[in-house]
Amino acid sequence: MAKGPKNQAPDLSNIRNIGIAAHIDAGKTTLTERILYYTGASHKIGEVHNGEAHMDFMAEEQAHGITIMAAVTQCPWKDHMIQVIDTPGHVDFTIEVERSMRVLDGAVIVLDGVRGVEPQTETVWRQATRFDLPLMFFVNKMDRPGADFSRAMETIRKRLGGEPVPLCVPLEDGRVVHLIDKTLIAFGGNLGQEVHVEECDSETWESVADHREALLLAAADLDDDIALLVLEDEDPEPEDLWATIKQGCLDLKIHPCLGGSALRNYGVQPLMDASLRLLPAPLERPPATATDHNDEEFLIEMDHTQPLAALAFKVQMWEGRRHVFARLYRGKLEPGDQIHLPVQGKTERVARIFDVDAAKKKRINAAYAGQIVLLAGLRLATTGDTLCDPEEPILLAPIQARDPVLGLAIEATSSKDEEKLLVALTKFQEEDPTLLLEEDQETGQRILRGMGELHLQIAFERLKREFNLDVRAGKPAVVVRETISSSSSADTVFHRVIDQGETQLEMKAGAAASVAPRDRGVGIEITVAPRVLPPGTTLTPEQAEAVRSGATDASSAGPLQGNPLQDVQITVDSVTLYGTASSPQAVRVAVAEAVRKALGQAGGRLLRPMMSTEVVVPEESMGGVLGDLQSRGALIQDTRTEDGISTIQCDAPLDRLLGYTTDLRSMTRGRGQFTMEFDRFDVA
Repeated sequence: MAKGPKNQAPDLSNIRNIGIAAHIDAGKTTLTERILYYTGASHKIGEVHNGEAHMDFMAEEQAHGITIMAAVTQCPWKDHMIQVIDTPGHVDFTIEVERSMRVLDGAVIVLDGVRGVEPQTETVWRQATRFDLPLMFFVNKMDRPGADFSRAMETIRKRLGGEPVPLCVPLEDGRVVHLIDKTLIAFGGNLGQEVHVEECDSETWESVADHREALLLAAADLDDDIALLVLEDEDPEPEDLWATIKQGCLDLKIHPCLGGSALRNYGVQPLMDASLRLLPAPLERPPATATDHNDEEFLIEMDHTQPLAALAFKVQMWEGRRHVFARLYRGKLEPGDQIHLPVQGKTERVARIFDVDAAKKKRINAAYAGQIVLLAGLRLATTGDTLCDPEEPILLAPIQARDPVLGLAIEATSSKDEEKLLVALTKFQEEDPTLLLEEDQETGQRILRGMGELHLQIAFERLKREFNLDVRAGKPAVVVRETISSSSSADTVFHRVIDQGETQLEMKAGAAASVAPRDRGVGIEITVAPRVLPPGTTLTPEQAEAVRSGATDASSAGPLQGNPLQDVQITVDSVTLYGTASSPQAVRVAVAEAVRKALGQAGGRLLRPMMSTEVVVPEESMGGVLGDLQSRGALIQDTRTEDGISTIQCDAPLDRLLGYTTDLRSMTRGRGQFTMEFDRFDVA
């Protein structure tokens, strides 16, 4: 880290916390490997296809050739320290991207030069923009036939609604033209480590004139002085352009784009230079928002002299021990310090603090505001927890995890390993909030739920490798929800006499409720403002609370199969009281019965997970694949064909896509591929 003397706070102006994100197979880990090599943080380039990538250190990542866990590393570059988080591209592991974006200051999104924006690119974009992250794009794989820098930028504009601005344009011969500095950059040496910069010749400069014009127009829109120069056909000074483009990037108005090929070792160093000049240092980001013990919001200035405020964004088992990744937003943290967990209302002590380089960790004496570090000794802190000074409790915005959509019945092959299996899965759930172990109340089976088939497969592989556990798994079971098909009203009177020996306890209350369907994805709304009968009577505070509790009780399960209910409006219309017999418990039961009766009369509907799906196939296979998708209940949204490759975008029910990879390869002779992302629960 860019630091002064030991135990002195780092110079935050020389630090960049940057994420690398992309659709699967766009080349982000390959790009990260080059960054590590060119900065001297790694002494060799590890290739993903050889299972040797420095950042893909898990055995499962090396075996599958994909990133599964977000990995943190540090690399020095031109008197700065860049802290990089390499994130997964597969949608099953999107929680890793979500929690990484939550704590970063900026990000580089990598695009395939042939395909441009892809489905997971859109997911990454939404995650980054939700946290107002400044973004740059690196258009990778420009050495491939069909790669087109301009077309890739156009997909940013059309599919993401972004404002791409060209900065470094790749040429066919492996050089790049820098549009601000007006230079031609070549890359020599065996691995592109030698950078040769020269003034761009007039012929080459003319070939990128349209891109230079786009850059100037974007800068003119951001700065009146530059606009005046452009109107007078004069060139702005490079430093003025840099400053304007940076401010536009920080204000989220533009997205600088650079091109190259990480695998062929060109275009990476200009990207690193641009990251330092255009992406923000920690102090250039807006202050984080927190709430105090009175639930009042306030801003946290990044000051290491103030009380601690940090966010635990990831739990990871490291060498068999529990560790927590945290980003400090305020204050200083040293080994032995006590930290408070306001959500849990508990306090614990930090044992050790580490800097992290992928699978390696280095012990440090203190962490300061702006840094991302690894903490040991925390037994209770989980993903999204605020870590703060016990004397000044505050709460940072948490991290939202999506609900799992696919489940498998799971059991150990040997009964003596059942307890060991539970311990292992408990650790996995601490690491990954999108993994959930439940028990089926009817069958007594344990169900492991996750985000998809690959997600669960990786969990089984880790059980075998890390815990030497063999497990049996049932057929995939898709998570379902329920809603109602129409509006309905119902009323009921609950009356029960309980014999208590010499006395009898009478419980009696009446209620009327109505239900109505709501739009998909908006959830359940409960309205409790009932008329109280007979006229003139009123609810006590305890009875009023019982009314809401009864409606909430009934809203937990649908009328068909008892699955979780969603997208329903529930209204308690009236409550009838019968003197002292209408205890809060009687009122609660009466309201619950009325709501359940109304739900039953409204008619239930099953909602299945609908996946936003993109299928890419050779043009000659388009007709057959379209027909097969429609037979699976897919709703085709769009089709397009470019350069002999057809792309189909559709919404399809998850249960009809299980095992689809094998069928698609069969229909396309191994050339088809597809990606899917959970979109909503809907009637299939």
